[in-house]
Amino acid sequence: MKNFFAKFMFAALLTATFSLTSCQEEFEELPDNNDGKSIEATSATATLIKGTSSKDGSYDNIVDGASCFAIQFPYNVTVNGLDITIDSVADLKLIEEILDEIDSNDYNLQIIYPIKITLSNYTEITINSREELVAQAKECIEGGEDDDIECIDFVYPIDLFSFNTNLEITNTTTVESDRQMRLFFAGLGANDIVGIDFPITLEKYDGTKVVVNNNAELAVVLENAKDMCDEDDDNDYNDDDFTKERLDAFLVDCPMILQEIFRDSQEQTEQYLEFIVDFKENGTVITKDNDGNYIEGAWSTNIGVNSKRVELKLEFETLVDFNLEWFVYELNNDKIKLFANGGSDRIILKKYCELSGNNPNDNLSDILGECKWEFTVPSSSSIGVYNVKFLENGTVKFVDENGSVFTIDTFTTWALEGNIIIFYNANQELIAEKWKIRSYSETQMYVDIYNEDEVMYQNVLQRNCEDGAACSDADINEALLGQCKFKITNLDGTFFEELYIDFSNNNIHAYDANNTIADEGNWSLQSGTLQFNSLSMTLANYIGEWNVIECGTDTFKLERGEEIIVLTKACD
Repeated sequence: MKNFFAKFMFAALLTATFSLTSCQEEFEELPDNNDGKSIEATSATATLIKGTSSKDGSYDNIVDGASCFAIQFPYNVTVNGLDITIDSVADLKLIEEILDEIDSNDYNLQIIYPIKITLSNYTEITINSREELVAQAKECIEGGEDDDIECIDFVYPIDLFSFNTNLEITNTTTVESDRQMRLFFAGLGANDIVGIDFPITLEKYDGTKVVVNNNAELAVVLENAKDMCDEDDDNDYNDDDFTKERLDAFLVDCPMILQEIFRDSQEQTEQYLEFIVDFKENGTVITKDNDGNYIEGAWSTNIGVNSKRVELKLEFETLVDFNLEWFVYELNNDKIKLFANGGSDRIILKKYCELSGNNPNDNLSDILGECKWEFTVPSSSSIGVYNVKFLENGTVKFVDENGSVFTIDTFTTWALEGNIIIFYNANQELIAEKWKIRSYSETQMYVDIYNEDEVMYQNVLQRNCEDGAACSDADINEALLGQCKFKITNLDGTFFEELYIDFSNNNIHAYDANNTIADEGNWSLQSGTLQFNSLSMTLANYIGEWNVIECGTDTFKLERGEEIIVLTKACD
């Protein structure tokens, strides 16, 4: 070390000799072209060093609401009547978890005084009341413009020394912490000059290490670090750190339900209560109200130029209460809280993933098989825009806009694998197109339609039971074995002659308009398929299997290939 000082003093003498004939203001500028090892105590580089080694007071904003100082451990607070002793940063996380359970801002957090705070320059002050704390907090600059630089840190130990303008060494020391570094610079006089034993190492907020070899490199690295990350210096204590990528993944994971919305500090929740908000990967967002109305808008995320925080932008033509650039102040596994305009505008959304259970097939297959499912957005699936029927016997049918039911060779049967609907063709070969159900209820389901693991389209299917449904065997048996006959017609309501069928006792007795028996046989039922047997007269051509594709209060539709017949109750 002595050899180092001797060599440096020789170099410093030469530097000082040349500097006597140059402008002294060189030290006041960022030393972009200064490769020396000396730093004036009042220079821009020294200011950057002090900012990097300042005390960060933003980690406890949840308690004191100020980022330019921190409360010294231990101290006590009460949160909604609960007494908590704060011994470490981990205890601050406990407070956050308690407040996370409170969806509104209606909570009471009180500090038990006296407390001692540490300022950014490590000055310690005793605070005896809330009024004194508020007065001290007013000295802070809200919004991330305080002097400390938090996105990069020195890696200690670092050897420092200082000497005056007469090139006399006034101090030598090894610093082991930010506190020692800041106090070292605070103890320098206006004319003192500091030397650093290069190279030194710094660590960025993301763990990346940087090695600098001189003052010029150090100044550039520290200056660039000012806007490298979100320093959480605003008083929004709860804006959990996350990336744009994490937010994007969270939004498209599954639909969300709206729990709270405020605009201009006025609650608007009632008119949007339980709105479904569904973010699509293609940048569209679809909302659904309690009346089943869908409104489509657009969403995007970006990093704020000044705040360096992730922003969510929503755009709708009609839902003007949503049209803002929102900041995220909480993001956990199943909930997101957004705010804008200093908190006067805020939204709370909670994930609505009903497929989170261990066995989503418990009631999903039953729901699928009950009714017709209609695409709420014109489908771009390979089946076109037709609506779908998932029959209990594993067959899949499609319905056009006229209500005609038909089959498609490539979509003959269906099955569930977890929350994915898979299809087989007429040769019982698995086809490539699959429908992944992201979430569902008894009235709708959100699906990703993908091919070879690549999502092609996203859509919402709405259940429609108004024009009949594919019934269970119990429903069919109860109707057919009742006290009524059934009139049999073609789909268009015509038939070659008027016939009425009595299905009681699993027999078939067909009567003509004169109440004369036109045919006799029997029937059986299994998995939604009616089997007609032993018919030999008028209905002989109808022996065989018929799929029950719809059933209502008074009507059944039976399908065999391209042929469809209708059974209508005739209880008179």
